[in-house]
This record gives sequence, C-alpha cells and structure tokens, in this order.
Amino acid sequence: MAQKTRSIELTQVTEWKDGMATRLEDYLAAEEPLEMRSGRFSLGVTLRTPGDDEELVAGFLFTEGIIAKREDLVSLRMSGDKSPERNLVRVTLDSTVLLKEDSAARRFSAGSACGVCGKASIAQLRRRGLRRPDAATLFDPEMLCQLPPRLRAAQDVFCRTGGLHAAALFSPAGELLVLREDIGRHNAVDKVIGWGLLGGRLPLSDHVLLVSGRGGFEIVQKSIAAGIPVLASVSAPSSLAVQLARELGLTLVGFLRGRRFVIYAGEERIAVLENVDECDQLQQSC
Repeated sequence: MAQKTRSIELTQVTEWKDGMATRLEDYLAAEEPLEMRSGRFSLGVTLRTPGDDEELVAGFLFTEGIIAKREDLVSLRMSGDKSPERNLVRVTLDSTVLLKEDSAARRFSAGSACGVCGKASIAQLRRRGLRRPDAATLFDPEMLCQLPPRLRAAQDVFCRTGGLHAAALFSPAGELLVLREDIGRHNAVDKVIGWGLLGGRLPLSDHVLLVSGRGGFEIVQKSIAAGIPVLASVSAPSSLAVQLARELGLTLVGFLRGRRFVIYAGEERIAVLENVDECDQLQQSC
C-alpha cells in the first residue's frame, strides 16, 4: 500500500476561473526514476509513477528481451520508502542469462519518420524470434466498443490527477482482468505484462490490450512479445507500428471511441469481414 500512496502527491495551486482566482490544493501524478540493477550491470533507468514496481521491472526485462521466461527471473528486491535506495530494484537473474554491457539500451526507440532505423528495429525483432500471436479467437466488434468506458471507470489515479496513461487487459468477453497506470504509456504496458509474467499467465493469448494513448512501435512489440493477439488504442498508431503489426501478425485497432474504430492490421481476428464483403458487393453492383 505504501507504493500506492506514493503514486499521488498533493500541491498548492492557484486556479483562475470566470475572472476569479482561488488558492486550493490539487493532486499530481508522482514521477520518480527507477533503476534496475543486476550485480554490476545497470539494466535500465526509467521515469515512472511509483506503484507495481515489481511488475514494471519484470515486464520491462521480458519485453526488452533481457529474459525469455519467468524462470529467468530469480528475485526482485526493493528497499523501503524511506531508504536512500527506494528507487532502486536489485534483480537476481538465473545463471543461464548472459548480460552484456549494453543490456540496458532501449533497442526499439526509433521514430516512425526514420525508415532506415525502422527497418533495422524490425530486423532486430526478427532475430529475437518473436512468434505470431494466436489467431484462433474471433473478437466481437461490439465488445471492443465497450472497452474504453470500462478502462476510464477503473482509472483511480487518473480520476484524481488527470495526468496518467493506462493499459488494461480484457478477456474475449470484455471482462477487465487487470489495469495499470503510469506517466509513461510504455511503463503501463510493462506493468500489465509483468503482472502476466509473475503470475505464470504468459503467453496472453485470447486477450485484448487497450491503451489510453496512441499505439506506438514499442507498444506493438511488447504486445507481440507477450503473445497478445489484439492491441487497441483510443488514438492513432504510428506508421512503424502498423508496419510491424502487419509483418508479425498482430491485430492493431486505433481510434476506438464510441461506436467507431479503425483496423490497421489483422482484421481476420475481428468479426467484421462479413459486413466488409457485403459493402464490396454493393459497390461492385453499382
């Protein structure tokens, strides 16, 4: 519960409204660095909202390819809130995990405007041997439309601060299984995947991951790494995210708002093809 308390900070502000200035207290989403270390190796440093840190570390190590399975992660040790090392996680990895000096490097941070960098990043993912997500489940478009309101209703810290991203995992029937919040959308996704890893639930087949922001390249690769077949966002994906989703077989949905969404890749997993065929036939008859 201590980490949950650290997710929010209270501050004094001045609000101007309709010509009147008022001093009041306001809530802020907390932002603190978190370093992950294994022996002499720094595995990475990220700015995050404190809370669910073990899941964040586990998800980060897995989606970045530093570990390949739950058994590779022996232990995670964090200090108390009042310790000078409260933002340090000491990681013990299995002896079979080989680390290099650049293990902490974010290998998937290329922008969508960099065609050469994008091709290199996708080639690097191919070398990791990521598998195509399972294609057996067909998802109902009406169910997808119900997910954003369920995500918003469960965003406890966002409701108080207005300053966090969220990632939520849903069942094929639309049941909310887990939701995590963070100032960084990548961190929120890592927390959800870390929840799955630590609980022995990977791969997360037959699930939908919904993110509150846009669907970027890193979120696509993290979803594929976790075996998630459908990634949806309330905003737009990037060009490189669409390219990766199409190449590695992820269903990518954007602009999921109200009763509308756009399928950018993997439409075979969503039960809309019958309607698409009917529209095509009508256009051809005209």
